[in-house]
Amino acid sequence: MLKVSLLILFSYLVGSIPTGYLVGRLKGVDLRMLGSGNVGATNVARILGIRAAIFILFFDMAKGAMVIYLVSLLANWQFFSFSPERIEFLRVSVGLAAICGHIFTPFLEFRGGKGVATLTGVLIGLAPMPMIIILPVFLTIVILTRFVSVGSIVGALLLPILMCILKQGPIITLFGGIAGILIIIRHIPNIRRLLSNTEYRFGERINP
Repeated sequence: MLKVSLLILFSYLVGSIPTGYLVGRLKGVDLRMLGSGNVGATNVARILGIRAAIFILFFDMAKGAMVIYLVSLLANWQFFSFSPERIEFLRVSVGLAAICGHIFTPFLEFRGGKGVATLTGVLIGLAPMPMIIILPVFLTIVILTRFVSVGSIVGALLLPILMCILKQGPIITLFGGIAGILIIIRHIPNIRRLLSNTEYRFGERINP
């Protein structure tokens, strides 16, 4: 049990690394004070440009994928004497911990990013098929509307539905539902801006 607790804590701390904030500080800006105030890749693109945003995007995705890979690696090394079902539950647990770490990072007073990139990384290792379907839907919506938030919200709504359709299993489907709810909750400020027609569009630059 101690091993599991330490692994979940480690995954939370990995997810908590505020990549966007750190890169912004290196560039002399505090992303929390500019644009949407978010430290994720979308606001980074708005403030620091697309190259910095791509770096943040891939790093935040890697945080999620890494913890899933770590559990799989430890299971192969027989570090845990668990059944396949318990290993699957552990993979879901560390993935959710990494997402929560990204959203509620202790390094920024528990106010982090939206969790989309880290969730994407978790899904790459945990359930790639739903992600393969959601990705082109997300990109199409962003291209047509230029609102990343709309693509993210639609993707979050589709996630548990696709997991049911693709028969990913009850544990992973439950994870999809919880993760989807977290993503939508984090996008409540975006929904308010969309309703008031003040939401930022993708590609819109703000000078720091």
